[in-house]
Amino acid sequence: MEAQELDRYWMRRALELARRGIGVTSPNPAVGCVILDRAGQVVGEGWHEYDLKDHAEVAALKVAQQHAGKRLKGGTAYVTLEPCNHSGRTGPCTDALLAAGPGRVVAATVDPNPNVAGHGLDRLRAAGIEVSVGVCEAEARRLNEGFARWSQSGRPLVLMKVAMTLDGRIAPPPGMHVAHEPYWITSEAARAAVQPLRWQADAALTGVDTVLADDPLLTDRSGLRRRRKLLRVVLDSALRMPLDCKMVKGVDGDLWIFTISKDEARVAELRQRGVRVDVLPAEAGRVPLGKVLEMLGAEGVLTLLTETGTRLNTALLAGGLVDRVHLFVSPQIMGSDAVPAFRGMAHAIRMAEVEVERYGNDVGLCSLLRDPWVETGTK
Repeated sequence: MEAQELDRYWMRRALELARRGIGVTSPNPAVGCVILDRAGQVVGEGWHEYDLKDHAEVAALKVAQQHAGKRLKGGTAYVTLEPCNHSGRTGPCTDALLAAGPGRVVAATVDPNPNVAGHGLDRLRAAGIEVSVGVCEAEARRLNEGFARWSQSGRPLVLMKVAMTLDGRIAPPPGMHVAHEPYWITSEAARAAVQPLRWQADAALTGVDTVLADDPLLTDRSGLRRRRKLLRVVLDSALRMPLDCKMVKGVDGDLWIFTISKDEARVAELRQRGVRVDVLPAEAGRVPLGKVLEMLGAEGVLTLLTETGTRLNTALLAGGLVDRVHLFVSPQIMGSDAVPAFRGMAHAIRMAEVEVERYGNDVGLCSLLRDPWVETGTK
């Protein structure tokens, strides 16, 4: 196997390990590491889990040191993200690597934080270790888009999910929908594909209009392991959130309402039921979306999934706040009287490099609108 292909082979394995951390690493990145001894044999593997503290490199090195000892000298470390060179909850991973003495470190991508990017790689190079960066970079960056957005802006990555018909409708005309009951646009297979999106997100956002129409739970029902409950966020300008809706009745420290209402009695009622309520200054008569994102970011929300209606879909897109869009399209036509997914866009939003999936007769379209890694260069 050629050297470049060998690097890709082991980095793909490191990425497999990193994906084991999805749901349990936030607000840290998902990172995987593979350690080879100087004979090219695997002697250690590891990935990061927030509650276990050890970063992927340290976890892999602990295994490797038990099995290889001195054979680590001159070996190779494959890691999906640049090793850190600063102290936080743990010491620098560069220190652990330098102590083990590999001859080469291969990183898929640099750290997205502009104040950190490249420093760990520079430290390793200064110590005489050969450093390669950029192997399987696209895959590694996709894995940590949320961490990249949060590191560079303090805001979460915004993933917009919309289930709609061929003619861009998200609900039937008035009078054809039973209040407080969900109306499914897409198939069961397409709806099942939404659960992994919720699993990978730290929070899901909707508007009170959606709550009033569908009374959703908005929970992660993937059954997959996660460190924190999915935070459910509702934008409710006039505090119309029903006290008997499913989200309020099932609250367990996982429901946050943003409003501009000064109705102190209503705020108190919701807080007594365990709902977090923040009253923000109005922006054009609405809850200020930018401030909401900043507050979510300050709480360690790296990825926010939006499942909203016409007004919020349009406002988020028009405001340039959506990073990645997931459209689930059903082959049906509802007509102009039905509820549109978007209304009154000032300009077209073009999707580039669209990924396409089939869910029975439904089609899934996914595209990156804003690259959260754009400020990060390869060193």
